[in-house]
Amino acid sequence: MDFIQAKLQALYPDPPIPLHHRDTYTLLVAVLLSAQCTDERVNQVTPQLWQLADNPYDMAEVPVEEIKAVIRPCGLSPQKSKAISKLSAILIADYDGEVPADMAALETLPGVGHKTASVVMSQAFGEPAFPVDTHIHRLAQRWGLSSGKNVAQTEKDLKRLFARETWNDLHLQIIYYGREYCSARGCDGTVCEICTTCYPNRKRPKKTRKA
Repeated sequence: MDFIQAKLQALYPDPPIPLHHRDTYTLLVAVLLSAQCTDERVNQVTPQLWQLADNPYDMAEVPVEEIKAVIRPCGLSPQKSKAISKLSAILIADYDGEVPADMAALETLPGVGHKTASVVMSQAFGEPAFPVDTHIHRLAQRWGLSSGKNVAQTEKDLKRLFARETWNDLHLQIIYYGREYCSARGCDGTVCEICTTCYPNRKRPKKTRKA
């Protein structure tokens, strides 16, 4: 565990937020769009979306069909466009147009699950959180940090293993390392430096329990 943390810190001492955004609201929308979509694709789409509207007051006035047309490349556009429209209206009605700095409140918004809320709490408000997606779930299993059957258990395991003040950077560091060195296809648990250092005698690919 110490080697993993030291390696990630050396490679990514100040990990940037991968989703381009202007403020908390645009981060929330970008994270919502990233579900089952790459950050790269989201970053290609959001500039056009911000031209339509980059705040809840303007977004609530945009027809859902127009939102859907812009975000179609991100996938799940019917659901995501409705969620963006509805959550914008809720922010206006219940929160004076501001994104609430509260995990429970965020999770009540349309299209905002626990992982999305965790990202916003972490990256927008600086609150310790450990958002776990399928990629972090995979690496945690390859590295022996969790044997959880789902992302919820993996999140609990990682929070127990690592100091609270490191969570926000660590979840980004793991994401960046996974993309660069320990991707789903590029490493099977026997290729990258972390995998080979932690498990030098591992001969067979490490199978991941599905998230």
